[in-house]
Amino acid sequence: MPTDNGTQNTEADYGLLRVNVFLSNIGYPAKNVTVTITDSESGEIVEQLLTNSEGQIPPIRLPAPPLENSQSSTMPRPFSQYDVNAYLDGYDNSFIRNVQIYPESTAIQNISLVPLYDNIFIPYPTLWGSFPPKIPESELKKLPFPSNLSVLPEPVVPELIVVHAGVPEDRTAAEYTVGFKEYIKNVASSEIYANWPREALKANILAIISFTMNRVYTEWYRSKGFDFTVTNSTAYDQAFTYGRNVFQEISDIVDEVFNLYISRAGITQPLFTQYSDGIRVIRDGWLSQWGSKTLAEQGYSALQILKSYYGYDIVLREARRVEGIPISFPGVLDVGSRGNSVRALQEQLNAIANNYPLINKLIEDGIYGESTSAAVRTFQEIFDLPVTGIVNFPTWYKISDVFNAVTS
Repeated sequence: MPTDNGTQNTEADYGLLRVNVFLSNIGYPAKNVTVTITDSESGEIVEQLLTNSEGQIPPIRLPAPPLENSQSSTMPRPFSQYDVNAYLDGYDNSFIRNVQIYPESTAIQNISLVPLYDNIFIPYPTLWGSFPPKIPESELKKLPFPSNLSVLPEPVVPELIVVHAGVPEDRTAAEYTVGFKEYIKNVASSEIYANWPREALKANILAIISFTMNRVYTEWYRSKGFDFTVTNSTAYDQAFTYGRNVFQEISDIVDEVFNLYISRAGITQPLFTQYSDGIRVIRDGWLSQWGSKTLAEQGYSALQILKSYYGYDIVLREARRVEGIPISFPGVLDVGSRGNSVRALQEQLNAIANNYPLINKLIEDGIYGESTSAAVRTFQEIFDLPVTGIVNFPTWYKISDVFNAVTS
C-alpha cells in the first residue's frame, strides 16, 4: 500500500498509477480535467475522475501480473497495460495508450495538454519487445572543435535534450525537446523493469546518464551536421517514447544521481557506457541488464555492479554545473537554517504557489521556520517526493525545475 507520501507501492500483484496533467508544462497544473483510465485489452473503463487544483487525481490501484514475472527473462509478460485519456474543454484530447503497470511499483503518467502531440502509443520496454541491437562504438570519443553549442571544457548537465525520433539520416523524423532528467527517466522506464532491486536500477541509470552525457560533451551528432542531441533508435542510442509513463522508483533515483557520470582516472570525458540485455545480446565491456539484477540480488552496490562490467578503474564524477538552474544546491536546508539560500528558496516557493495554491505563501525573510517547512512538505507531496519538510538535493533541484517552468 502507499507510504505516508502516497507515492510508493509494495502490494503484491497490484501497482499504483498517478496521473498529473499540465497546460503546456509542469508550471501550469490543469484542474477539472476528465481523466479516464481504461483496460487496454478489454476496453473496460476502470476509473473516471476530475483533476484537482494541482492537476492531479488520487493514486489508482490497478491489477498487475505476479512479481516473479519481472525477475526472470523466461517468465510471461511482467506488466499490465492501461489507456489514459485526458479531456478538457477547449483542448484536444490527449490519449496515452499502453501505460505499463508493474506490481509493487508506482507508475507516473504526466500529460501536457498540447495539441501537437495529443495521441501517444507506448511500445513494450526493450527487455520485452523487439528492438535493433546497439551498434558498438568506442567508449571515448575524439572531441570536436568548440562551438557556440559546446559544453566544453568540462561536462555539465544540460538543461534540455533534443531527441530525434528515428535513425540519424531520417530527415522526416519528429524531434522532441525535453528536460535532461525527464529524458533519463523516460529512457530508464523504457529499458528496464521498475521493480528490480534498487542497486540494479541505480547502476543502469548511471550508465544511461553517462551514455547521454558523452553524446552531449562530444557534440556527437551536431559535429556531424545534425541539429539534435541523441536519437531514439536503439541501434545508435537509447529507447525513448515521447509522453510515456515513468516509474516512481526510477524517478526517485534519477533525482538523486542525475549530475553523476562514469569516467576513469585522469579522464574528464564521460564514458560512452554501452549496455545490452545480457540474454539476446552479450558483449564484453558492456553492462548486462539482466546480469546487473543478478549482482544486485547478491548484495553488490551500484558502483560494484558498474565496475564488474566497465572495469575496476572507473570512477563516478560530479558535474559541477547544471544548466538552467538559478542557484546550485547549497546543502541541506531544514528548520533553523538561515541566509540567502533560504530566502531564494522562499522566493521560488512563492512563485510556484501562484500556480499551485495548496502551497502556503511565505515571508521571504531567509529564516527556515515551520511555515517554510510546511510549504516544502506540500511541494514534496504534489511532486512525488518523500514528504520530509527538508530540502535535500532532489527537492532543491525539483523546486528549481518548477520555478523555471512557472516563470519562463
